[in-house]
Amino acid sequence: MIITGSLIRKLRLAAGLTQRQLAELAGVSQAHIAKIELGKVDPRLSTINRILEVLTERLGPRCKDVMTKNVIFVRPDATVKEASELMTKHAIDQLPVIDEHGRVVGTVTDRCIVKNLSPEIANERVDKIMEPPMPTVPEDASLTKVRFLLEDHPGVLVVKGGEVVGIITRADLIKTVCGQLEVR
Repeated sequence: MIITGSLIRKLRLAAGLTQRQLAELAGVSQAHIAKIELGKVDPRLSTINRILEVLTERLGPRCKDVMTKNVIFVRPDATVKEASELMTKHAIDQLPVIDEHGRVVGTVTDRCIVKNLSPEIANERVDKIMEPPMPTVPEDASLTKVRFLLEDHPGVLVVKGGEVVGIITRADLIKTVCGQLEVR
């Protein structure tokens, strides 16, 4: 595919951006964007890459498009048995641990349960074995950010107004492949 000024203009308009907005996001002048779109300059590859990065991030799916809603969670004082039963019932590998004030205080994963396996593990409190909380992102964040977070975390919590409204796991990103959503 050849990147032309007219293609950049079409992508910019599809993303709902003005030349000035695109220029600010890409770190170039508005006049430079105008000249590129008119074909009056031959921009550097690095400039084109920054422009395309901004445009493709704007056009791609958002967290709210792929997240699983109605997040299943557990309280810190629940037993590991209760957490395990929830995980088994819903076929999930991780549960956010949310306190009575709605704050995310940790994560229980199948890995941390196995790591702490003992004859008395079933009666242990979740807060005794939980791992740190999963990272959070706003619902309108791009999947590009989530993709990198999922390399090191079992899931990413999606928030709106400080409240957890969804979760994205590796399985959710894999589903985007089946649904033909493009993740960059």
